[in-house]
Amino acid sequence: MPLLTPPRYQRFALLGLLVAGAAGLVEATQESSANGLRAFLAAALGWAVVGLALSLPGLTVRGLLLGGFFVGAGILSWSFSESPGVVWGFLVVEGAVFATWTFPWLRDLAKLPKLGGAWLGLAYWFLGTLGALLNHPLVSVQRIVYGGLFTLGALAVLSVIRRTRTDPTPAIAAAFLLALGVLLLVGSGNALDDVHAVPGTAWGNNMAQRFWGGPFFLYHPNSIALISVLVALRIAPDRAFAVWQRAGVLGTSFLMLLLVTSRTAWGFAVAAALVHAWLVFRKRVDHAGSGRRAVVTVLVPFVLLVALMIGSGGPQWLVYNRYPNSSAGSDLTSGRTQTWKKVIEDFKGDTIAEKLFGNGDDARGTVTRADSVEDPNTTPPKLTTDNAFFGALRRGGMAGVAAFLLGLVLVLRRALSRDAAPWFTITAVAALPTIATSDWVLGGTGGTLWILLLAAEAWQVYRPTDEDAPVTG
Repeated sequence: MPLLTPPRYQRFALLGLLVAGAAGLVEATQESSANGLRAFLAAALGWAVVGLALSLPGLTVRGLLLGGFFVGAGILSWSFSESPGVVWGFLVVEGAVFATWTFPWLRDLAKLPKLGGAWLGLAYWFLGTLGALLNHPLVSVQRIVYGGLFTLGALAVLSVIRRTRTDPTPAIAAAFLLALGVLLLVGSGNALDDVHAVPGTAWGNNMAQRFWGGPFFLYHPNSIALISVLVALRIAPDRAFAVWQRAGVLGTSFLMLLLVTSRTAWGFAVAAALVHAWLVFRKRVDHAGSGRRAVVTVLVPFVLLVALMIGSGGPQWLVYNRYPNSSAGSDLTSGRTQTWKKVIEDFKGDTIAEKLFGNGDDARGTVTRADSVEDPNTTPPKLTTDNAFFGALRRGGMAGVAAFLLGLVLVLRRALSRDAAPWFTITAVAALPTIATSDWVLGGTGGTLWILLLAAEAWQVYRPTDEDAPVTG
């Protein structure tokens, strides 16, 4: 059930006005009245997004926590990238909660290999442990810890389904939506400005034109954009939600994409709009209306995408170079091709064990390139592979690539089945293009797509039947 019901809307709105007013007053006092007005608007929008999330039906506390832990870990990883103790403290709490939910841990373990999501997001941790065992024993230990944590996360999905007897994906999506609202609230002082708060690291250099959030609560712009599209894909095609809620998530996604200018997320949304149109044509999406209404629902996403492209700078935005003066980013992929080349170079120099089971230099399979920073006195950041295929190769070697492909086939097979929810089909198929520029399908600390796809697949395979006895406790 929704946590925010109609009788509480008025009080919630009044409280929001107070919060937005306070944000505007603080900014006006410190900067100017114009800044104060922008802060007021941003905070009001953030509060509205929080209210939208809390109003969604199908919420459970366990589902919200499940999604919140994954998006929260991702946010803290960016907010405190130079203070790993903060992130690990959060992960310890996450692991403790999941361990409590899933005890006894062997109960659902045999179910995981049947899920493609488990192969996508878990196999490479344990394969990578073997790759690092001989030359990097500490990395092996770290990967066992990571693998255990995310295995508990996958088991937590099954536990939530069994205990709540409810599809966990609306609550997971609501947790992502809450995170977007909080990012707007915390970052209200700069959200609508031309220059934004960024982390004081190499990652933040030249990135002040994109919205990250606010002090001590920063999330990478691409991650913000991708989860905003993800929420829209879960809610907007589903008639279980009210029209205003479905329109609200589309509006939220449009706003966030406009603030962060993510081409990866824009491409994700384009692919989703195409798949949605195909499903409408095949009558897989029920719009309960005339043919004219179906045409409108097909056209709306494309209209929003065109408007977004124009608002982001026009067609040239799709091909411009974000780092024109950087030798590390002299291509339209913002330096990704150099990272992939480094993955291949390292693979050629790896031991046989690492070739088979994954590079052992770093527990999370990150890549370090000396040319990724212009200032030689700046420590190069640990780069993600930004490509799921290369990410699987880096973390799990050739065996990891095989596990990745197996997992992908299993997920797509279920998403394309006749009994799959339309939103699941749209999301799984539309996520394929993002494999080229993001590794979020592999899970990890901020594995938002992974946990949502895993939950959708698990619900489809292991949802309780009418004959199942209700679970208490």
